Amino acid sequence: MNVQQFEFHSDLLKAILWQYEDAENLKKLAHFKASHFEKSMVLFWQNWYRDVFNIDTANDFGLSIWSRILDIPLGIDIPPSDKNKVGFGFGKKKANFKSNFRRNADYTLSLTVDQKRMLVRMRYFNLTQSPTVTNINEFLKRFFWRDDSKVFVLDPLDMTYMYYVFNFNPDERLRVLLENFDLMPRPSGVGVKYRIVTKKAFGVGQHRKNFLGSNFGA
Repeated sequence: MNVQQFEFHSDLLKAILWQYEDAENLKKLAHFKASHFEKSMVLFWQNWYRDVFNIDTANDFGLSIWSRILDIPLGIDIPPSDKNKVGFGFGKKKANFKSNFRRNADYTLSLTVDQKRMLVRMRYFNLTQSPTVTNINEFLKRFFWRDDSKVFVLDPLDMTYMYYVFNFNPDERLRVLLENFDLMPRPSGVGVKYRIVTKKAFGVGQHRKNFLGSNFGA
């Protein structure tokens, strides 16, 4: 994802014609105009670029604008509990103290700014990039890899599923996105499956260390 760079500065003093270079009052007025332009325009657009335009640095307001542009929700709608479900509380002879909580109304589960940013990135990729294995793995490397925690995609070449393989256990924040949003890149008509492989398999590892400390992996 390449973010276009902008040049916001404008040297208004260059607008002074050479024959007015000795006109001090005119030059002071030009300096005043340049200072006003710097405060009212340059800083505004710099903040707008940081808080809205650039997905990597956008704040909650900027991400909400991107969600409208890309037509993607930034929350999870939770329906009310089934009407027949008995909720925790004071029931007949206090029997439902053995029950659990229930929801009387629906609500929207809020996401963190980082979760919203990841949703926008995935949606943007799906709309602007070809879902090839190479492109997807480059996307995963840029936004999902953290130190030794990595994820990559495998294509069995039978147009059934794309397999996303994690060598770490996704935390709750990532699991919420994977379970509630169908946004992991893939070709049209192809499904997605996830595999978590945290066991180091026997083989040629770094400095051949896992020849002695590992076993065959499934």
